Amino acid sequence: MDLGEKQIHILNVAEKLFAKNGFDGTSVRQIASEADVNIAMISYYFGSKEKMLEALMHYRFEGFRREMDKVMSEEGDYFEKIDHMIAFMIKRIHQNRYVYKVANSEYSKQNRQVNFEKYVAQKIENYKLIEALIKRGQQAGVFSSEVYIPLMIPTVVGTYFHFYYNKKFFMTLFEVDKEEDVDDFVYTTLTAHIQQTIKKLLSNEN
Repeated sequence: MDLGEKQIHILNVAEKLFAKNGFDGTSVRQIASEADVNIAMISYYFGSKEKMLEALMHYRFEGFRREMDKVMSEEGDYFEKIDHMIAFMIKRIHQNRYVYKVANSEYSKQNRQVNFEKYVAQKIENYKLIEALIKRGQQAGVFSSEVYIPLMIPTVVGTYFHFYYNKKFFMTLFEVDKEEDVDDFVYTTLTAHIQQTIKKLLSNEN
């Protein structure tokens, strides 16, 4: 998807408002006002609020598979590749946490008007890539054959979002005062914990 500077600006504004007020709680008029554009321009670019969210998800999530392929091709044994994979996933999720929040909320609704076909297709592709790595490790006798692969991604992503949705509590618990220190905590301590957890689950030494 080729987007112009103005379209990207509108999507960035919409992303923040969706994350703050919810998709239903954000109007096209609010987005237009915050982005300092007229409503007609939003209609011209995206057609509707639902189409805007679809464009936002595609904009944020495109390229994930391509970048993950590069991470998987890096030098290292199977456990090192798992470390690289998790570090990459956490970084991408944290950087795009606002749209993940909106996407997860809208996707869980029974009566939704947003088309999630591309979003689901991307998630399936990403799962298959990770599944293939773990299966290769199992065939090589490095990873446990008893691990339930479909729950590996929920373990990674769920741990991150539990931390982030309870960020205020954890900032108090770990005495983290500044928002930028949260980023550092996510990229170091939290990532290392998730890496350790996943490798323990995959280990044949259990």
